[in-house]
Amino acid sequence: MCGIVGYIGKREAYPIILNGLKRLEYRGYDSAGVAIYDGTDIQMAKTKGKVADLEAKVNRELNSKGTLGIGHTRWATHGVPNDVNSHPHYSNSGDLVIIHNGIIENYASIKKELIKRGYTFISDTDTEVLVNLIEEIKKQENVKLGKAVQLALNQVIGAYAIAVFDRKKPDEIVVAKLGSPLAIGIGDDEFFVASDATPFIEFTNNAIYLEDEEMAIIRLGREVRVRKIKSDSLVAPYIQELQLNIEQIEKGGYDHFMLKEIYEQPSVIKDTYRGRLLANEGIIKLGGLEDHIQKFVNANRIIIVACGTSWHAGLVAEYIFEDWARIPVEVEYASEFRYRNPIITEKDVVIAISQSGETADTLAAIKLAKQKGAFVYGVCNVVGSSISRETHSGTYTHAGPEIGVASTKAFTTQITVLTMIALKLAKVKGTISQANYMQHLRELELIPSHVEEALKSDEKIRAIADVFKDASNFLYLGRGYNFPVALEGALKLKEISYIHAEGYPAAEMKHGPIALIDEHMPVVVIAVNSNHYEKVVSNIEEIKARKGKIIAVVTEGDTTVKELADFIMEVPKTTETLSPLVTTIPLQLLSYYIAVMLNRNVDQPRNLAKSVTVE
Repeated sequence: MCGIVGYIGKREAYPIILNGLKRLEYRGYDSAGVAIYDGTDIQMAKTKGKVADLEAKVNRELNSKGTLGIGHTRWATHGVPNDVNSHPHYSNSGDLVIIHNGIIENYASIKKELIKRGYTFISDTDTEVLVNLIEEIKKQENVKLGKAVQLALNQVIGAYAIAVFDRKKPDEIVVAKLGSPLAIGIGDDEFFVASDATPFIEFTNNAIYLEDEEMAIIRLGREVRVRKIKSDSLVAPYIQELQLNIEQIEKGGYDHFMLKEIYEQPSVIKDTYRGRLLANEGIIKLGGLEDHIQKFVNANRIIIVACGTSWHAGLVAEYIFEDWARIPVEVEYASEFRYRNPIITEKDVVIAISQSGETADTLAAIKLAKQKGAFVYGVCNVVGSSISRETHSGTYTHAGPEIGVASTKAFTTQITVLTMIALKLAKVKGTISQANYMQHLRELELIPSHVEEALKSDEKIRAIADVFKDASNFLYLGRGYNFPVALEGALKLKEISYIHAEGYPAAEMKHGPIALIDEHMPVVVIAVNSNHYEKVVSNIEEIKARKGKIIAVVTEGDTTVKELADFIMEVPKTTETLSPLVTTIPLQLLSYYIAVMLNRNVDQPRNLAKSVTVE
C-alpha cells in the first residue's frame, strides 16, 4: 500500500525520487521520506504528511546532491503516521538504509531477539526491525549485503517490497519482492526502482517485474542479477517493454485525476473492446479466452473473487453470465473467500478481478483456487502485474493508469470485458438467440457514445450536489442489474466525501432501511427502463410518502418518475443488461462534486490507498 522509489546512476537522484513519489502518492500519503547518498554522507529527510511537506523540508534542511537515492510514501500499518515512523530507516550502525512496502508479521519476536543482542529501536515499525536483522546477519555471517538480505528474508513471515543500500557500497541497491509489486527500470548504466513504472517512464520503457520470492542486485556497470530467495538459484530476468506514456499519468488540465478518469470512460471503453468486438461481423475475439473456452463451457459454476469496486463489477457479471450463458455464478469477497475452506473442484472456473493486479486478498484467493484444482482467469488492468502472472489465462482491460484512489474507469472497463466474455460463452453454448446476440453486440459498440451523452449532464449534477452536500446520510437503491450500481454509487460517496451511504436492493428497503427515511434523507434511486420499472416506481412512491428526498437516475424522456422525483439525472436508453455502464456515470459525478464542495482531497481520500497490497 506504500510507494517506493529508488535510483542509481549518473543523474542527480533527488529530482527523480521526488517526482516519482509524487506519482506514487496515490499508494500512500500519510508520511513520506527520502535518503540521498553522495558517496560520503547520507542525507535523509522524512515527515508526516504529504510529499509536498517532504519537499518543503528538503528545501529547508538538506543538501540533496547525490546519484544514489531511495524514497517512500507511506500508508501506515505498524506505528502511527509521524516523522519517526516514516521511511527510510537506518540500521543501528547507520550503514544500511531501507524502504519497505508490506508487513512483517513476525517482527515482534525478531525485535525481541535483536534487543537481547544490543540493538535499539527508535520507531514502532516492522521495517526498522527488518533492516537491523539484515545488519545482524551481515555482521554475524560475514557476508555481502545481497546475501544478508536473502538470509534475512528467509526468516521473516509476511509481505514485502524492499530496497536497501549500504553506505560502504555506493554502486549497489538490493531489492526484493513478496506479495507487493516491484519494477526495475533499465536505462543506460542507470537503474530505477519503483512500485510501478510511472516514476521512470520518461527515462526508459524497459522494465523487469520481479516475481514473488525473487530478489535482485542492481549494480552499476553490470546487468541486474535476479535470484530466488529460497533456493538461491539465478533467474534469467525478462525485460518488458512498457506500453505507457507520460500524458496518461498527468491531469491533462482537469482539477483532479478522478474527474479526468470519469471523462476518459468513452475512450477507454472503446479501447477495451477495440479489435475484440466486431459487431457487424457478429464476432467477439478474446485471445486469453479462445484456448480455454471449453473450461468455461463445461464448468459446473463460475466463482468470481474480487474486492471493493471490482467486487461490484463481479456482481453485475453474475447477472450477465447467468442470464446469457446459463452458468451458475457465485461472487465472493476475496478477503473472506481466502480464509474459508471453500468447496472448489476441477470443474469450477474462478474469475479474479482487480484493477491493479496486485490486490493481496485476491492474489491469495487465486493461489487457494489453484491449489484446489480450479481454472483461474484474470481480469485486470495492469500489464505484467502479479495477478496477470499468477492466473492461468485472462483478459486485460485497457483503462490506462488509474491514479484517483476512487475507482471509476476501471469499473466500466471491467464490466465491458466481463460482458464480452459472457456473450462469447452464450454464443458458443447456444444459450442466446442470434437476434439477441447481435443486438447486444451493436449496443455494446454504442456504449461509448451513450457515456459521452451521460457526461453532458455534468452541470445539472453539480447543481444537485450543491443541494445535498451537507447531508449526513444517503441511501442508494437499485434492482436487478442496477443493484450493484447502487452499491458502487454508495461506495464512491463514502470514499471521497466521507458521508455515510448505503446501497440496497430496492425491494429490501421495506426490510429495515425504510425506518431511516424522513425529510432529511436523500435517496438515490436507479429507475431506468427495465423489467423492474413499475416495481421501482412503487418504491419511489413509498419513499415519497415518508418525505424522503428522491434523486432518480432515469432514461431520457421518462415522464413517470420525473413527476415523482425531486431531482432527476438522465441517461441514454440502452438494453437493461448494459445499463450499468451508463447509470454509474451520474453517480460518479454526484460523488465527485459533493466531495469537491466539501473541500475533500478527492484523489487521496483519508485512510485509503489505491492498491491494497497488505491485509
